[in-house]
Amino acid sequence: MNTMAFQTLRALADGAFHSGEDIARVLGVTRSAVWYGIRDISGAGFAIEKVRGRGYRLAQPVSLLDAARVQQALAGTPVAVEICDTLDSTNSRLMQRAAQGAPGGLALAAEVQTAGRGRRGRVWYSGIGHTLTFSLLWHFAQGARELGGLSLAVGVALVRALRAAGAPAAQLKWPNDVVLPAGKLAGILIEMQGDVLGPSTAVIGAGVNVRADARVQAAVDQPVADLETAAGQTIDRNVLLAALLRELSAVIEVFARDGFTALREEWQQLHAQQDQPVRLLLPDGKDIAGIARGVAEDGALLLETAAGLSRHHSGEVSLRAGGVAA
Repeated sequence: MNTMAFQTLRALADGAFHSGEDIARVLGVTRSAVWYGIRDISGAGFAIEKVRGRGYRLAQPVSLLDAARVQQALAGTPVAVEICDTLDSTNSRLMQRAAQGAPGGLALAAEVQTAGRGRRGRVWYSGIGHTLTFSLLWHFAQGARELGGLSLAVGVALVRALRAAGAPAAQLKWPNDVVLPAGKLAGILIEMQGDVLGPSTAVIGAGVNVRADARVQAAVDQPVADLETAAGQTIDRNVLLAALLRELSAVIEVFARDGFTALREEWQQLHAQQDQPVRLLLPDGKDIAGIARGVAEDGALLLETAAGLSRHHSGEVSLRAGGVAA
């Protein structure tokens, strides 16, 4: 959506009726501009009710991101938040900012990502007001070689926050997904830059399905879960973003000081496939069946087979639970 459409959406976000005249006055634009904004919002999938004499309203209120609210909730943390309506990728933008000397603790969230990415270059699909997509920049004294368990540590932080937000059944799927029984709830993508021996910089990207979105569900090739359905209530995405960033900063500080060892036991307690039969799909198309026995201190999956215990890194394989795609 363009700037005018976002401005109009923000004017209607509370779900109350607003006349076209009032919207135009508040935004400092013409009634014609408001009409085009309404048209673009409808085209983006929002249901809008129009009643003569009362104006327009969204059929369902939407929680849009507000940097000031999120920053206020993050008081006492080292995190600074920026929010954009539309950009290509929060990860890509923060990688650029890191190369330009941006400080650690910078978080960037976007209502729309036109080139959002998941693991292995997959597209990350998101709906305006329905998903939460953001990235966090962090500097480490260690080199990338010593940060092998970072994505797993991040998963622990996400599950803590999402359980507190109303999804007590949230668990982890190795190496970088948060899942509910209904499907995938959140995903993680980490990108690194820096020296092998250190220092290094990580951009930690996350996407959370907050509200059910039929178009997102139709676009992806796996079951999708959402937080509002799990919680049974409307979720304020500003409160959620602040909670996620607060938990992330706390976990990353532990990881930077003590490594993944300090979080390994908690991760295994949250692992959906812990001590369960799984299949690992290898790059050559072959697969290995075994029992998932948790993870090593570097984040490698430990698989028990008849031949013994083997280690597998996330860049090599895909995990499927119980012989069924997961």
